[in-house]
Amino acid sequence: MLPLLLASSSPYRRELLARLRLPFDWAAPDIDERRIGEEPALELVKRLAREKAQALAASHPNHLIIGSDQVAVLGEQILGKPHTHDKACEQLLSASGNQVTFLTGVALLNSSTGLCQVDCVPFTVHMRELDLARIERYLLAEQPYDCAGSFKCEGLGVSLFQSTHGCDATSLVGLPLIRLVDMLLHEGVSIP
Repeated sequence: MLPLLLASSSPYRRELLARLRLPFDWAAPDIDERRIGEEPALELVKRLAREKAQALAASHPNHLIIGSDQVAVLGEQILGKPHTHDKACEQLLSASGNQVTFLTGVALLNSSTGLCQVDCVPFTVHMRELDLARIERYLLAEQPYDCAGSFKCEGLGVSLFQSTHGCDATSLVGLPLIRLVDMLLHEGVSIP
């Protein structure tokens, strides 16, 4: 089996990938993650997942490189990582009582052959009605400023959900393991 490399500095993605009990290394790709013009969210996450994997191909030949990217979509608006308390508060207020769809792009690049499998896995969350006081308490407790849509579903963020819908809950955290396993099996990887 070719060695696995996760093209991400995200501790959340490392935790998810570790669930597969396969040895892997990780490295942060250096790419421009900005949206190109009016690029649709689906195409954005697929492109960024692919570019993250490709960014490490030259320095990691003969590897299976995993790239992933995620955005939250509220109506027609793409919600990225808020980075600040005020932006997180704004995102959660706008999401209150609404449906938010998380689109997670995943790519598996065989840097030896150049074959790159790319897909996008959606996951929908129906948010509870949230008032400012509840949002403030949540933000102070979790500080989810590095998470798309301003919440950590693997923590207290789940308390903000009314319901969820999707085929792979790991996609909500940022790395869709069910789809990734399909890709790894296609590359001949034996998974315990």
